[in-house]
Parts: sequence; structure tokens; C-alpha cells
Amino acid sequence: MAAMGSVDESDVGILCYISNLPGFRGILKQRYADFIVNEVDLDGNVIHLTSLEAPPELFQVVDEREIKLSDELSRNYESEIESFRVLAGDSNAELLKDLIDKITSRSEDSISPIVLSPSSDKAHRPAVHNYFKEKLKFLVTDTVDGPDASTKCIRVRVNAGGQSKDNSSRKRKERGDKSFDSRGTTSWPDNVTVFKQSARRLAALNEKLFGIKLGDFCYVKEGLLLGQLLGNRFTVVLRDVIADSEDSIGAAANALGKFGFINYFGLQRFGSSSVPTHLVGAALLRGEWMSALSMILDPRKGDILFSGIFSICCKNDITKAREYYKESGDIEGTLRQLPRHLVAERAILQCLKKHPGNQLQALKAIPRTLRMMYVHSYESYLWNHAASVRVKKYGANQVFVGDLVHCHGDKAPDVVRADSCEYGHDTSGEGGDMLDEASGMDLPVGGNSSVKVVTSEDISSGKYTVDDIVLPLPGSRVIYPANDVTQVFEELAKKEGINLKESVHNVKEFSITSVTGGYRRVFQKPIDFDWLPSNPLIFSTLIICFAVTFLFTEEKAGFFLFTFPSGELLRYGDSTKPLAETDLDIIAKSKPLVSVEPKGVPNGNADEKSSGFQSICEDGGHAPTGTSEDPSSNTTATKIALKLGLTLPSSCYATMAIRELLKTSTSVAFHKALNHWLDFVAPQGDRVWEKGFRAIFYLDIVKGTN
Repeated sequence: MAAMGSVDESDVGILCYISNLPGFRGILKQRYADFIVNEVDLDGNVIHLTSLEAPPELFQVVDEREIKLSDELSRNYESEIESFRVLAGDSNAELLKDLIDKITSRSEDSISPIVLSPSSDKAHRPAVHNYFKEKLKFLVTDTVDGPDASTKCIRVRVNAGGQSKDNSSRKRKERGDKSFDSRGTTSWPDNVTVFKQSARRLAALNEKLFGIKLGDFCYVKEGLLLGQLLGNRFTVVLRDVIADSEDSIGAAANALGKFGFINYFGLQRFGSSSVPTHLVGAALLRGEWMSALSMILDPRKGDILFSGIFSICCKNDITKAREYYKESGDIEGTLRQLPRHLVAERAILQCLKKHPGNQLQALKAIPRTLRMMYVHSYESYLWNHAASVRVKKYGANQVFVGDLVHCHGDKAPDVVRADSCEYGHDTSGEGGDMLDEASGMDLPVGGNSSVKVVTSEDISSGKYTVDDIVLPLPGSRVIYPANDVTQVFEELAKKEGINLKESVHNVKEFSITSVTGGYRRVFQKPIDFDWLPSNPLIFSTLIICFAVTFLFTEEKAGFFLFTFPSGELLRYGDSTKPLAETDLDIIAKSKPLVSVEPKGVPNGNADEKSSGFQSICEDGGHAPTGTSEDPSSNTTATKIALKLGLTLPSSCYATMAIRELLKTSTSVAFHKALNHWLDFVAPQGDRVWEKGFRAIFYLDIVKGTN
């Protein structure tokens, strides 16, 4: 595999469609509110942000804890300080005394930790840690690096209270000791747990935060883990729709709801730069540490900013930092230039600073979830290609002998195993339970796998359908289809110098034989798909209304069919107006929000339109900027948008459902180019068609294409 200028769907095996129906043109994610994601929890509830206030009943709980802490700190700690002086010396005792004075006096809102004197005595440090555990339980300690490689320091800070260490240490270790964790990584309503914080304190942050709001607070006993959700509810608006007719739009949407889409891993899986993550994963599997480091650190085309349709480009800070490191090798200087959001790059450089030349150690310094994503991305690359071959050779309408299927309740044969897995997705390990988000599995492997190879007897019984077909994500404990699709995995991996049955190195986390693997459904139907009303009574009412009114005035019939209660075709004029409401927009209607201006932006106006938050009017009132446009009130509406609603399991990509609908690429570059084309090239007359809207839609309903 050679590096590419930009990631295209065909580069990562996204090649086929289920239906042969023609697609149509529409722009995806033109505005932030055109792609709204709400989590669906394990009970099937769609998560919505409904309130930004901390519930009053929670205040008393917090106050009682604060009173208890005050009572604990009201006593005198002179004897403890003096005994600590004997243990750790005068200078450390004075640091501790100052810290306790600050805590008991409550003179500062935020109290900084203290760092004790450096020590190279490993036997002495446990004694210091134990002293605080026994004598000063309102303080906690940990060990940090000292001024040189041979010494360590003990850091002392206030214990914020909350969960016991025994109950939370494993989960905090899994999420990298961060103070919060969430079920997913969406940009919209998302359940998040925060460790050792009060609801009142978090609610107060809403006056300071820009681009994010917190609400619907409650206390829970356990923190969330990555992937701990049932799925996501998507509200998608496709703008500037152009098609042969509304009939073709209806047919495409109905086919998506009825037959679904190929469950490809979307382009997001492979990154947005010119060095896709699966290329890095392939290098890791081959044991080429230097090559993997170079792909992560070197300058890349994905760091170039493109302006307009003519691709006028300029170097940005990231490109400059990458080029500076490649030319100079200056780690310190590069770290000063690299933005903090480049987590992998910064982790590598910080490790190389401490351990010069240790390439493998530098790769392991990348946070575990991120570094494992490289290997999972390569698995996804193989899976996509295999799925395309399955569809090309056997279609998407029936099950064939040799297919792998997910069994329905019966006990399937045990999965054929290689050597016992010591890493991978074993839930006893550090990174367990990250199947959906990290590896993209629908079905993890287990002692009694629910996957089997289809036999001729299964075909005769008609027991399985295309919805049951799965393909494996390569690993040591999966079985493969008993047909030509298996060769895709083997031949493609062999072409890239990778053996799926044995590893060329002994680094387990970067070995394909040390991950367990799993299974993913090949075809996925959207759940609760909103396109046309599914209620028969609504269908009948619409048909009757149309039939009656069509005899007298076509315009009235058009009104009935233009305002569907679920999925909709919308006419609009102003491209800057949202066509779908976010949860924050709904809250803003009932209670004004205070806007927060971003730092470094004059008057905070740069992102005001795109934030969806409320801005302050000249008269002191508040006006929500994210309210959706009412198409019926716009007399200059010349553009058409399609609004959809669908729910997908957590491992699925909504962009792949949209791809099946449009029959076009879902890449960001493609849709940006479409947007620029409309702005600079396309005539207004090409945006809409002039005939057949109402009658064609009526025929779609009568024919039952939904």
C-alpha cells in the first residue's frame, strides 16, 4: 500500500451498493445542525438534553458532604505535622503545614498540590504514602518524576471524596486517569460521568464554557465505559437536493428503509489526513516501527488548508511544526509548536525526549485506545474489501452455502481457536469492553460462539436471512467463511506483507495473532427510519385527503403531502438557517441562554452562527440563533432539502446509510466541493425541478413503496 493524497472510499474497500436504483445529489453536513446525533442508552431510550440546571434536591447532598469535610478539618493537626517532620524533614513539614492551613482557612477556591523533596530511596516513599493514608485521609498522594532520572517526588493534594479507590481504580486506569468518561464520541447529546464533582459545580460551568453545555444531572454509583450504549439516533438534513424527480428520491429512501445498506466501516474509521490509520496499522503489524513513526510525525497533505473550489492552499501551524521536526530533529522546539490536540504526536515526542532512539517505546507511549485503533483500522480495511467481494459475487438478497451467519438462540459449534489469547479484547485486560467503539464488532468471540458456517440443510430450511450474514474481523479466535471471500483476507494481507496466522515479531498488542477478532454484520437496516409515515391510518388519511382535494385544487393536495410528520422534503431559501432543531434550540425557546464569546475572536462573532447558542440582543433580550427555518413561511424558497431520522447500532456509520441513498461519496472533500460548486458555478435553475411533485408523491404512497 502506498500513501495517498487523500482517502477515498475505494481506497478502503467501500465499493458496492445494495440497490440498483439511481441516487441523487445532496450536500451532507453543510451546517452543524444538519447532522444531529443523540445517544440511545442500553434501555433503548434516546438521550436528550432537557435542562441545564442542577436539580435542587442534589444541593443538599453536596452541602452535607461539605459540612462533613468542614467538621473533619476543624481540628488541630500540629501533632501530625510534627510526626511528619520526623519522617520527611523540616522543609517537607513546612510545605505540608502551609497546605493544611490553606485547606482549613478556605482562603482559596482552588488549592494547588505540593510536591515533596526529591528522593531516590524506594523504601522511604511507601512509608510517606502510608503516613497520609493513616493520619491525613483528606489528602492523597502519588509519585511523579523528579528533576533527574534517578529520583522521584511525592505529590500531595486534596482528596475530593466520592467513590472508593477499590471500586473506581480499574475504570480510571482504563480511561487513562481522566476525570470524566463518556459512552461515545459524538458531538451532540452524550451521557458523561464525572468523577468526584458536584452537579452544582458543573452546572455553574455553563456560564463559562463555549461550544458545550452541561445538563440533566444525576448521581450514579458507577462510571461509564467506552461503548456502553445501544446505539445512536441520527437526524440528517441533506441540502441542495437535485434529482430527476421527487419520485426517484422517494424510491431511494424507501429502498434504504426496506433493504438497508452495506455495513461498511466509514471513512471516519481511517482518519481524515493523507496518511490513513490503516497504513500505520499495517506497518505496526509488520514490525516496522520507524515507518509507523514517520507516518505519524512526517508532514502530510492532510494538514494543508484548502480555500474555495480552486484549492488555493497555505501552510498551517501543524504543517510547519511537522516540517520543523523533520528538518531539525528538535523535539523541544517541535513540542512548543504542536497543538495539544495532536495527542499521538506529542506522546511520541515526549517519550523520545526521555528515551532517545527507542522507537517501540515511543509507539507504546501513545494512549492505548488510540494506538490500538491503528490495528483495528487495518482489520476494518480487510473487512470492507471482503464485504465488497461478498456483495459482488453473491449479491445482497439471499444466503449461500459457505456464508457465516449469526445463529438464533441455538448453541453453535465452538470457534476454531489459535493459541490462547493473552491480549486483544479479553475483558479482564485494561482495554476490555471497547468492542463497538474501538474494534467495530457486532459480535465478540466467546467460548460458545453464536456464529456458524451455512450448510445446504440450513438453506433448505430457510432459517437464515441476509440480515444474519456476518464477516470476521481477523484475529486468533475467529472462523472464516467457507467460500471465496476468505481468500480476500489472506491475499490482501499477503500482498501487504502480513501473515494473518503468525506474527513476525513478539509485541503482542501489535500482532494480529494476539487479538481475538470478532464478527460484524454485512447488511444493516436502519431502525425507526423516518421517511414516510408508517402508520396505516396516516397513510389512508393522506390518500383520502389527496383524492378529495385533488379534484378541486391541486395546491391544497400539495400542502397535505408537503408536511409529513416524519421524514420530509423541505423547501428553503436561506442556507444559513438550520432546518432541524437541536436540544439546545428547544431549551432556548423556553429559557434564554447566555452566550460565551470564544477567546481570540473579536466580539465572538466568528462562530455565533455555527454555535447554535443564544446571542444577546441590543435591547438586552436573548434570541436563539439556532432556531430552525419554517419552510412554509419563506416565500423565496428555491432550494430543496431532505430530512431523515434513523437509529443505528453503536458500531454502524450513518454516512454509509447516506451513501446508499445518494449513490455518491461521503468524503468531506467531495461534499465541500459540491458546496463550492453551488456557490460559484451552478445556476439557480439547476437546484430544483419544475414538475410532478405532488402527483408523484401520491403515486408513491398508493404503490406502497414505503
